[in-house]
Amino acid sequence: MSKKTDSNVYTVLFAIGMVIVVGALLAFTAASLKPAIAKNAELEKQQNILYAMGVNENDESTAQFVSTDVAPELFKKYISKQIVIQNGKVTEDDQAYLIDIKKEKAKEISERRLPLFIGEKDGKTYYIAPIRGKGLWDAIWAYIAMDENMVIQGAYFDHKGETPGLGANIKERFFMDDFIGEHLLDANGNFKGVDISKSNADPTNQDKTDNEVDAIAGATITGNGVSAMIKNDLSLYVPYFKNLKK
Repeated sequence: MSKKTDSNVYTVLFAIGMVIVVGALLAFTAASLKPAIAKNAELEKQQNILYAMGVNENDESTAQFVSTDVAPELFKKYISKQIVIQNGKVTEDDQAYLIDIKKEKAKEISERRLPLFIGEKDGKTYYIAPIRGKGLWDAIWAYIAMDENMVIQGAYFDHKGETPGLGANIKERFFMDDFIGEHLLDANGNFKGVDISKSNADPTNQDKTDNEVDAIAGATITGNGVSAMIKNDLSLYVPYFKNLKK
């Protein structure tokens, strides 16, 4: 006589039971970890914004964030105002750093909320904008700190899945530091952005008004994505900066 556990019905019911149990455990774990994950994402955004305006722990060659322990305190210290620009209207919002740029980019431009973080450090004002684009394999994003003339004062780049040693190098100091001092406007005040150029005639990056930085070898598509991201997203902030001059 066969045992009940040898029957097909038992096998099916056991499998269904295990799926329910495992699913319930996974759902419980995800729900339990959700607040911690959200908090870590907040801290990371604060670190990114601070990094772009030069509040970091960099050594001679390596990019280093301030620690998560002090990030909230330093964020309050250095970020004096957070604003949201939407269809030309500017409002203050102390939670602007929590805006999901990916979701905003899916909207029509007139409906998009554009966060801008205004920081003060050593008597200087920084305007930090978050931007997002597409690299070779997946999403790329950045925080760009500018002065009132849209001259870049600092930048932090990151990616989801670019090739190690190639496109992934956008988050290395040698690449990010090249943007410091680069002009986003041309001599006539028109927005041009910054091209990641393979034919750049200024490899040591002495000319900060040529709207170019040197490309990363073997990372053409990622570089093109960075160029497009800067042009497409930062151009939306031009009206705000023009109003600063009035």
